[in-house]
Amino acid sequence: MLPLVKTQIKKIKEYKGIISDKLFGEVERLSKSFKGLKVNLVNSTPRGGGVAEILKSLVPLMKGIGIKAEWYTIPPREDFFKITKEIHNALQGKKYAFPFWHRVRYLQHIERSAFLMKDMKADIWVIHDLQPAGVILYLPHFHPSICRLHIDLTSPNQEAWNFFASSFGMYDRIILTSKEFIKKEIKEKTITFPPAINSLMEKNKPLELKRAKMILENLGINTGNPLISQISRFDPWKDPLGVIEAFRLAKKKIPNLQLALVGLFLARDDPEAMKIFKEVERKAKGTPDIFLFSNPDQIGSLKVDVFVNAFQVGSNVILQKSIREGFGLSVTEAMWKGKAVIGGNVGGIKLQIENGKNGFLVSSPKEAAKRITQLIKNPELSQKLGEAAHQTVKEKFLMPRLLRDYLKLFKEVLS
Repeated sequence: MLPLVKTQIKKIKEYKGIISDKLFGEVERLSKSFKGLKVNLVNSTPRGGGVAEILKSLVPLMKGIGIKAEWYTIPPREDFFKITKEIHNALQGKKYAFPFWHRVRYLQHIERSAFLMKDMKADIWVIHDLQPAGVILYLPHFHPSICRLHIDLTSPNQEAWNFFASSFGMYDRIILTSKEFIKKEIKEKTITFPPAINSLMEKNKPLELKRAKMILENLGINTGNPLISQISRFDPWKDPLGVIEAFRLAKKKIPNLQLALVGLFLARDDPEAMKIFKEVERKAKGTPDIFLFSNPDQIGSLKVDVFVNAFQVGSNVILQKSIREGFGLSVTEAMWKGKAVIGGNVGGIKLQIENGKNGFLVSSPKEAAKRITQLIKNPELSQKLGEAAHQTVKEKFLMPRLLRDYLKLFKEVLS
C-alpha cells in the first residue's frame, strides 16, 4: 500500500456565512449522493507546494460530507524527483532532450509505485500531476480514474508532451485549470476548473496588522518603510530574478523600498530550489533592503502559516511575477486578505487577476516596477483593488467551490 497521509474531518457548515447560500445548498444537495463513496487521492509529497496545500484541506472537507476519502503519496526517491522536476519544467515549455535513461528511471519508480497500489480499492481515483500519473500504465483496471494536472500547459516541450500524452489519455477525465492548457490529444476527456484556498486555516485567518508588523520587525524588516513581497518557492518559473530587477527599478522612485522573497524549503519533490536560491542570493548581494527567507530555521518556533500570513498582511504590495503558472495559490491568499497583487500575465493568474480591477497583470520587470510605484504612492487605489480582490476570492476561489466541482465530476464519471 502507498504511504498514507493522516487527515482530520472538516464540516462544510463551518463555511456557513462565508460562502453564498446558493453554493452551500448546492454542496449539501450533491453530497447526499456520495455517502460512503471511497475516493483515493494520490500525489508526490505530503507537505510543501500547492498540491499538498490543497489536499490537506480538500480531503478533510470530503470526509466531512460522508465520502471515505484518503490521501496517499508515492514513495519518495531523490533521483526520481530530480527527473520529474526536469519533466515538470519541460511540460511548462523549457528545452529538454529527455534522455532515454530519464524515461527508464521514471517508469521504474512508477512501476514500483503501481505495485504498491495493485491491492488498493477505490470507487474513484484522483491522481495529482505527472509524478504519479504514469501508474495507470501498470494498472489496467484503474477505473474510474481522474488525472488532475496543476501545471501550465500553454506551450509544452514536444518531447515531454509526447511521452506523457498517451498516459494522460488513459484516464477517464483530466482536470486542467484553464482552457488555454487544453491539448488536442486529451481534449475530449478534459474538464477545467481552478484550485481554491482554505479560508479557515491559520494562514488565511484574520491577523491584526499590529501583530503582523511585530513579527516582521522580529525578522529584521523595518515596518516604517514600504515593503513588497513575493511568497513562493525559489523556482525559475516564479521569476525571482525578475522580481529583484523590478524592485531595483522601483527603488529609484521609492528609495526606502524593501523586498522580501519568501520561499521556505519544505517540498521534498523540488530538488531545484537550492540551485535557484543560490542564483537569487548572488543577484541580491550588496542590497541590504532585500530579505531572503529559505531556511525554516530562520523563523524559529514561529508557525509557517503565521509567518506567511504576517508577510501577506504586513506587506504594502504582493507580487507573483511568474512567467508560467498553473494557478497561484499565494495570489489568492493575498487577495483574500484584501491585498493588491501584481501578477505575471500568464496561465492561471489571468483567471485570478482582472487587470486594473482587482490587481495588476504585468509582462516585464519594467511593468512590474511601474505598478509597484503606482500602488505604493496611491494607497487609496491599492485599497480599492484589494477590496475587489477579496470579493473575487469569496465568489470564486474558496474550498467549498472546489469541493462542489469535484462532486459534479464524480457524478459524471460514475454515471
